[in-house]
Amino acid sequence: MSRRWYILQTYAGYENKIERSIRTLLDTSALDSNIVTDVRVPVEEVVEVKDGKKKTRTNKFLPGYIMLEMDLPEFGWKPTCTQLRRLQGVNGFVGTDPNVRPIPISNDEAMNLLQKSGVIKGDKQVHVKQSYNVGDNVKITEGPFATFSGTVKEIFMDREKLTVEVQIFGRPTPVEVSFGQAEKQ
Repeated sequence: MSRRWYILQTYAGYENKIERSIRTLLDTSALDSNIVTDVRVPVEEVVEVKDGKKKTRTNKFLPGYIMLEMDLPEFGWKPTCTQLRRLQGVNGFVGTDPNVRPIPISNDEAMNLLQKSGVIKGDKQVHVKQSYNVGDNVKITEGPFATFSGTVKEIFMDREKLTVEVQIFGRPTPVEVSFGQAEKQ
């Protein structure tokens, strides 16, 4: 047997409640801690700039899903899975019927999700909530061009960057900044 990650589908908004319920079952030994070894709600950090203030919050990037690390035995898996499915707010395991042994996600998928949520050290992704449009007037708040104002010329969603045209020495100059380094005026 080996530990693998499984995805448990829940009602949206119940993820943290179900995570606490599973941890309580593990603490009270009502659920075998040798089988269920870890429970995670995948979240990411989102930075939002509003009224000149940066606000950081956590955001569930898989709403309605929980990650479970389990060492699920080949035989005798059903009591554990049934106990998890019977928790209030749980729909079941992703991709399987209640009478079928759950299918784990691949190691690459699990590592990607865990890295994105910052559980595994690596490139923790912090997303900036974007509310810019081409033509918006913005003020650059950080970096070498801090305090410059300009107009948004291009938006690169995949890289979370803006090209802002600012006046330097009386000439329009394009400057590339990240979403978090600019705010709307």
